[in-house]
Amino acid sequence: MVRTYRVVSCFKMPKRSKVVPTPTGEGVFTIDMSSTSTLDIATVSDQRVPVEVEMQARHSLAWHLLIDLPILLLVAAVCILLEVGAIPSRRSGFRCNDPDLSFPHTGDTLSISLIAAITVIVPYLIIWAVESTLQLDDEYTIKQNKLLTSAKTAGFIYRDYIYAAIVNLTVLEVVKCVVGSPRPTFFDLCKPDTARTCNGSDYVSSYTCTSTRFSRYLQIDSSRSFPSAHTSLSVYCGLFLAWYLQRRAFSWHSRSVLVVPLLQILCIIYAVTCPLTRITDHRHHWWDVLAGAVMGVATVIYTVLVLCKNFSHPEVVSTSDISSSDGNNHQSVRRLLASGPRGVVP
Repeated sequence: MVRTYRVVSCFKMPKRSKVVPTPTGEGVFTIDMSSTSTLDIATVSDQRVPVEVEMQARHSLAWHLLIDLPILLLVAAVCILLEVGAIPSRRSGFRCNDPDLSFPHTGDTLSISLIAAITVIVPYLIIWAVESTLQLDDEYTIKQNKLLTSAKTAGFIYRDYIYAAIVNLTVLEVVKCVVGSPRPTFFDLCKPDTARTCNGSDYVSSYTCTSTRFSRYLQIDSSRSFPSAHTSLSVYCGLFLAWYLQRRAFSWHSRSVLVVPLLQILCIIYAVTCPLTRITDHRHHWWDVLAGAVMGVATVIYTVLVLCKNFSHPEVVSTSDISSSDGNNHQSVRRLLASGPRGVVP
């Protein structure tokens, strides 16, 4: 094997490295190692490769449409039916004149619609903004549209995020229906018929809601206090974004050192404020909020460390990380030389 070397000036801007076949097409490769950017590998291959890739994509799309989509719709349907009371759920009893269940219903400071909008929309916008900034700072990414590339990278992270959010919400809904714990505003929302005749602190296990002030949905919801879904979703969303910003956006060498910490503080405030409003609004007991927070933290840990690999897997590794890219370049070259024809290194 013949090796030739070319001296590159220490202060010369490295060009984009390439691995290209020789014009003769005899399997001899020319490798330019003067760059630390991502390698563009052009191999001598059959025309069957694009066909095989297209077939695999169609096969994957068929699985998504025929298997994944029905499962997702089934889970969503079950959750909706449980939420509206179409599927019967358990209702725990209560003690007469229980002061913990006698608070008036005053509504929600943060509605579930607002929590859902924040949980679904805000994370993707923040992730896309961060990934776009990283792409704009990467002088080596010149062949693809940077906004499109950053949108795809953000999509990979958001896919894992929203998957865990759906799992978390499904578990919450099932636990709520299995436990059937009354809310602090239970007497005001439900007006149980047996509460008028029971004495002292007798335990009542069977009752019927007779309230005419509130809708049937709120009467059903009066027995679904444990755990707090608001708390779980807000803690999950806030901590996930704070963790993501720390791993992907924060650096002491950034143009502004305080922008990312400010965003992280806002995320933490959101993760703390929402659970507190559930207690001050008397919509949940403190143990409901604690259980929801534990579920939210557990979901964050699972999502970041298991699904997102602590934001360090190939789809999420920063393209401006020169040292990491350099290591990947050498590994790719070693695999190429070990599995294919021998090369000439100019």
